[in-house]
Amino acid sequence: MKKIIILGSTGSIGKQTLEIIKKDKKNFKIILLSTDKNIDLLLKQIKIFNVKNVVVSDNKKYEILKKKLRKINIYPNFNSVDKKIKGKADYAMSAISGLEGLYPTLKIIKKTKRIAIANKESIICGWELIQKELKKHKTEFIPVDSEHFSIWSVIRNYNKSDIEKIILTASGGPFLNKKIKKNIKIKDAVNHPNWQMGKKISVDSATLMNKIFEIIEAKKIFDIELKKFDILIHPKSYIHAIVKLKNGLIKIIAHDTDMQIPICNSIYMGSANNKFIKSKKIDLNILNTLSLQNVNTKKFPVIKILNRLSKKNSLFDTVLVSINDELVSLFLKNKIDFLDISSKICHLVNLPLFSKYKLQKPKNLAQIEKLNEFVRLKTRTLSVISHKK
Repeated sequence: MKKIIILGSTGSIGKQTLEIIKKDKKNFKIILLSTDKNIDLLLKQIKIFNVKNVVVSDNKKYEILKKKLRKINIYPNFNSVDKKIKGKADYAMSAISGLEGLYPTLKIIKKTKRIAIANKESIICGWELIQKELKKHKTEFIPVDSEHFSIWSVIRNYNKSDIEKIILTASGGPFLNKKIKKNIKIKDAVNHPNWQMGKKISVDSATLMNKIFEIIEAKKIFDIELKKFDILIHPKSYIHAIVKLKNGLIKIIAHDTDMQIPICNSIYMGSANNKFIKSKKIDLNILNTLSLQNVNTKKFPVIKILNRLSKKNSLFDTVLVSINDELVSLFLKNKIDFLDISSKICHLVNLPLFSKYKLQKPKNLAQIEKLNEFVRLKTRTLSVISHKK
């Protein structure tokens, strides 16, 4: 039986990972699950998969669950998990959203033979730290964002020097064919036309900020220079990446809008997994109407940030993540307008207060976490004050 760890088991990616495992339950043993606050769903997962180890990071929910379950090992954080769980799991899914997922990811790498990471912020802000742990513990890494898994599935068979261009596709979100006005409602901003995702990532899709982050991710994961990446709008979300090789070949990677496809492939790695994926037939209507188009910078002004990114890995990547996280949070709390997200992030990244971090390399987790707190506080202060004015 394959031993499995899922960080963020009550989130979208975590739930989909468990759905795959449930179909083939006899071949898997879940040795650890984690959540922040959703202990009701976690309780159901514990019973279904007979899990003996769980992490509940919210203090109040941890105390509640601890009283309910006496025979289960419940931990308030990941500090002692690696000591309590003996041996290595075969597979770990890191799906805790936000920068909060970086520390658990770093802690769990040593406890698994293979780790699939679906957390943008961890890779963007802490790739150097993750890479160090992967090498130290000889842990295999697989990206499971649909775009990065698609790129990975192609270029692992080529040298970096063989690659001419890598294109990531963006759906354009809910406002692609609409005029974006002031006072956009939250329910409209998170109503993605193709994917079922959390609120934060849905807002990032609506501004196209998620695509900026995906390019930074790809640059780090594949160690390929920024100028080789580009973005095209593809409303159907059927094509996930296009790789142009120097030998003249252009490889287009397409699949249904179903995250279980990259997740399932990352678990089984090419073995007999086709019986657990209900992939639809090739849709000729989609193939014949791909509607690929360049990004409209007036509608999606954040795309200009690509020109301001540092060519080398720096703390500016953390600054960018932190500014965006705070602005999206303020929007979801109705404290700023949807249009403010793009305008403010384009303004804030140019401030000397933040741009100076392009010259600084990330050294450790504490430095990244401290910078995140600082940037979010400054962003909150500057944004709310200017919004009131």
